[in-house]
Amino acid sequence: MKRNNGLKHRREKRRNESQPLAEGPRTYRPEELLSPAGLLSRFTERAQELIAELGEDERPTQASVTGALRQAVLEAFRTREEYLARMVETDLVAIMPNQKSAVLKRSIRGALVDQGVRCVESPDEQEHFVVVEGEGDAFEVLRPAYLDQATGKLILSGQIRRIPAFADTDQPDDGSTADLEESE
Repeated sequence: MKRNNGLKHRREKRRNESQPLAEGPRTYRPEELLSPAGLLSRFTERAQELIAELGEDERPTQASVTGALRQAVLEAFRTREEYLARMVETDLVAIMPNQKSAVLKRSIRGALVDQGVRCVESPDEQEHFVVVEGEGDAFEVLRPAYLDQATGKLILSGQIRRIPAFADTDQPDDGSTADLEESE
């Protein structure tokens, strides 16, 4: 007897989620997730459970716990609002008519710098990059690395590839330098 393990149901659900809705664009409705009061009550309940596990002399007051949680929730919402405002600004720059790609790139890069993101485009800082292909002693940047200037943490590692390094750039790239090195 074959049992129903829910595989067909999960596949159908994924298929339905990946297809755009016929009635219009997708709308994100996080009413429950983004309710400050709901978040605060769930956090408070969990904090009370954790506090109950502490010894009597180690327990903070209920008011201090609620105050700290309230401050954390409000700060998270402010951070989200700032992030969304930056995304909207970037979108507005991107949809401007007759926008040249260089202007768009500068605008986006400026927005990143304003937010404290450092874009590393020099292969000299190899600790921020992953070598993805190639052979040789020099490097070429395929994708820049992005760092959080406030924390120094890597947001996204860059990608570089190895390329042959030539001491004299006037030499042709026909392999003749490799022949000279082998004959010495």
